[in-house]
Amino acid sequence: MIEIQHLCKSFDGRSVLKDISTVFENGKTNLIIGQSGSGKTVLMKNLVGLLTPTSGDVLYDGRNFVQMSKKEKIMLRREMGMIFQSAALFDSQTVLENVMFPLDMFSNMNYTDRVKRARTCLDRVDLTGAETKYPGEISGGMQKRVAIARAIALNPKYLFCDEPNSGLDPKTSLVIDDLLHSITQEYNMTTIINTHDMNSVMGIGENIIFIYQGEKEWQGQSKDIMGSENEKLTDFIFASDLLKKLKKSEMEKIRAAKAQAQK
Repeated sequence: MIEIQHLCKSFDGRSVLKDISTVFENGKTNLIIGQSGSGKTVLMKNLVGLLTPTSGDVLYDGRNFVQMSKKEKIMLRREMGMIFQSAALFDSQTVLENVMFPLDMFSNMNYTDRVKRARTCLDRVDLTGAETKYPGEISGGMQKRVAIARAIALNPKYLFCDEPNSGLDPKTSLVIDDLLHSITQEYNMTTIINTHDMNSVMGIGENIIFIYQGEKEWQGQSKDIMGSENEKLTDFIFASDLLKKLKKSEMEKIRAAKAQAQK
């Protein structure tokens, strides 16, 4: 579990994050959503230590990340896995070598065990047989799966994903969503995903944080969104005319059900 308490971040006197408090839960896909410039990327950077909060605390299972020494933060980062928007694979390394990279850097395993662990992770993301290929020889969806395999190689407690479906077609995005969701449950990780993908929001959004102009505007599950009366969330989620009509229809059903229950 990751808990943030009254988190604020300012740049040159300009507030970007304003008194955000929330909990990201174990074994669930926690999504951070919001418009570009809302502060969600800054929030994630504060969570992983790429930025230091102006004030407030970040607790990893009760351990205060903000107050840790540099050495303690390095140790905690070994419990984190990260998936970047671009996959960020090493072009000069094979798929297997890419997955082995964190094992080479941070584990005490011998070479044989590192290879075995990397192959297990590749098998988990359905990439058995691709280990000798280079990133330039595989599709964008396969590259994202390699990035997931690399992120779980050290069996992390916490998994951070920055726009994992960026640049992918809808069908491949669903595959990545399902994979992230199943791995989160399997390893009981605290998974946090920054996303604009509404399919992800509705499909795997077990705990959704909506950031608006640096503030936590709304929090709930995907099943709560259709019935939400938060106008800012509605404007963000139902941006297209088609979705607005869907929203209107759903709200009419909810009102009718409430009216029936009151009779």
